[in-house]
Amino acid sequence: MAAADAPMMQIGELADRAEMSLRTIRHYDEVGLLTPSGRSEGGFRLYTEADFSRLMVIRRMKPLGFSLDEMAELLSVVDALEGGAGGEGRGGAGGDTRARLDAFVEQAVERRARLERQLAMADEFLELLRSR
Repeated sequence: MAAADAPMMQIGELADRAEMSLRTIRHYDEVGLLTPSGRSEGGFRLYTEADFSRLMVIRRMKPLGFSLDEMAELLSVVDALEGGAGGEGRGGAGGDTRARLDAFVEQAVERRARLERQLAMADEFLELLRSR
């Protein structure tokens, strides 16, 4: 199916599916993280499943504390890899793209570990309160 033939959804459906606000999605459009794949005749933003997948990557980065700039950088890496500009091969742009992805993976692991420690502290705090 061609991209033009792909089913499209309006921003409200996208927001519902992603469990995010319209305002947040519009902001991601304004800063260039999530550009709609099309517009209706009335000018409404239209999104595809690929756009939804991209939004879910953004949503999953947010709790790990990645900045908008970091999100944009990771999305450019993902786009390059999906476009074939870094899949196989060694060295050159492909190796650099893969190295950038590996660096994001490492950061995500570290940030997840930090969240896990914070959660453990929260559990300890709750146990202290409950024991009183």
